[in-house]
Amino acid sequence: MLLRIVKSFRSKTDKYEASPQRRDSRFHNPVPRPSGGMGKTLRIIWNALFNKPAGTQPKSPLPVRPLTRAQLEAAPDRSLYRLGHSTMLMKLRGAYWLTDPVFAERASPFQWMGPKRFHQPPMALHELPPIRGVILSHDHYDHLDRSSIEQLAATTDVFLTPLGVGDRLIEWGVDAAKVHQLDWWESVEIDGLRMTAAPAQHFSGRTPFDGNTTLWASWAIFDDELRVFFSGDTGYFDGFKTIGERLGPFDITLMETGAYDAQWPYVHMQPEQTVQAHSDLRGRWLMPVHNGTFDLAMHRWQEPFERVASLAIERDIPLATPRMGERVDLAAPHTGDRWWRKIEVASDSHWESALSLK
Repeated sequence: MLLRIVKSFRSKTDKYEASPQRRDSRFHNPVPRPSGGMGKTLRIIWNALFNKPAGTQPKSPLPVRPLTRAQLEAAPDRSLYRLGHSTMLMKLRGAYWLTDPVFAERASPFQWMGPKRFHQPPMALHELPPIRGVILSHDHYDHLDRSSIEQLAATTDVFLTPLGVGDRLIEWGVDAAKVHQLDWWESVEIDGLRMTAAPAQHFSGRTPFDGNTTLWASWAIFDDELRVFFSGDTGYFDGFKTIGERLGPFDITLMETGAYDAQWPYVHMQPEQTVQAHSDLRGRWLMPVHNGTFDLAMHRWQEPFERVASLAIERDIPLATPRMGERVDLAAPHTGDRWWRKIEVASDSHWESALSLK
């Protein structure tokens, strides 16, 4: 038994060290991160804690369409439901797949402090049908929720993760046989579906001491001719063009559009960059995610929707903005409505002007 554990550890370590993304026991982006210094980091933290502007949270409840098991079972294949932030439920080949499941009340290591949900998920975690697979982009708290993983461990068949993230799951009690850890450009086939871990420009870590010990990734999901892209978290980089050339075109891209700031250009995208990345990927429909659930930045909570909607009109890009819990046909999405404009906001002439965008 001990020998098997040692061999498994050596095999895993050898794979990590062989990764082109790995050096000095850490994972790295192809383009080095600009050095901002400790002073800039502390200012960002201070502003996020004590200098939040008005409007970063909604003043009234968000419209959420409750989901039931009966609805999911009756839905056709290639249905997608946004459950919040970057948590998507997809029905593919009669089975259910979750991306970055976060059902906790807060995106935080502590459930008594940290960013709190604007809305409850359209369906409680314990009400979900058995999940065929969970697809994880990286290990930050708004994407990897330990309590959700522990509850999913017994009812989920497969967990797909970037290198190192799967080790956390195994430490939390997930059967190691269920965990597939992939480097960039590696693929796995399950039930005729192909999932490929693709590059992203981000970082990882759950404490001040484990930064970049695990990898981050975007994902390409293939169901015969259907191609879906899930960005995870990422800054804009040349890798989008390479992904588009190697894995695209994509029928729909689920793209990070939110929780950005001018001081974080390397690890998150402004809406203009989101739209450009979608074009680089050779995407058809764009669906903005990573917004509308947690207060993680300094912008008004509706701003990502407004900016990306305006840009999509300018560039003639089909945009899907479903409400939480609203069904989207991955092969033939619908636009949705501008539901966020119906939520109460503080009076602000600049914001009222932005809301007048068509």
